[in-house]
Amino acid sequence: MFCCLVATHSLSVLFPHATAVPNPWSPVPCPAPAGPDRCPSLSVDIPGTNPLVSSGEEDDRVDERIVTVPNALSFVRLLLVPVFLWLVLGPEKDGLALLVLMISGVTDYLDGKLARQLNQASKIGAILDPVADRFYILAVVIGLGFRDIIPWWLAVILPLRDVFLFSLVPFLRTRGYSSLPVHFLGKAATASLLYAFPLLLLGDSTGTVADLANVFGWAFTIWGVALYWWGGILYAFQVRRLLTTTPRVARA
Repeated sequence: MFCCLVATHSLSVLFPHATAVPNPWSPVPCPAPAGPDRCPSLSVDIPGTNPLVSSGEEDDRVDERIVTVPNALSFVRLLLVPVFLWLVLGPEKDGLALLVLMISGVTDYLDGKLARQLNQASKIGAILDPVADRFYILAVVIGLGFRDIIPWWLAVILPLRDVFLFSLVPFLRTRGYSSLPVHFLGKAATASLLYAFPLLLLGDSTGTVADLANVFGWAFTIWGVALYWWGGILYAFQVRRLLTTTPRVARA
């Protein structure tokens, strides 16, 4: 079932007409503008993604609040990143390091859930959540790399994907967009990796539990890395489609 979802989503991005899915980057009709050359709500909906909102117009669904419960949880996650690295590379307290990763996973789930339930979605929160995920992935691959739990080529190719995506942002800005949307593959890849790394850390010992953790950890790692990069490639296709269907925004 999971493979079918991945394949369907991938085809919908690469071949939108072949899968009977409307082109997500087709121009959006703009009603009477609220100001000079300003569309009041310009957004692009991509199958399996969050809407991509133009940087020329603020998204009314979020606000400027900083002090919220979800943001506090995201800040806690960020503060625990150096704690995790110290536990893994210093005293090698793997049990406590796993506890930190578990806390990170729980807060990752709760911040999004509470943002919706408490109506506390904010712009800073939309930035903090993916940033915290990236920092955790980076911290874990560095820690596991120095501990020789994973090879260094694996520790390098994961951050390279994020560098690749960051290089696409200037192209988005030429069309009035400020960031890439989160889609199903990106979420699935991040979830796989956040399952994989604690299992690999748990597998760095002896015994039946460690052996099983190592096997499942590498299974999640292979899936996670593949989906992580495949999601990045789909992002590139989406950006290319946006560049070919959306006029360049004139600079002020």
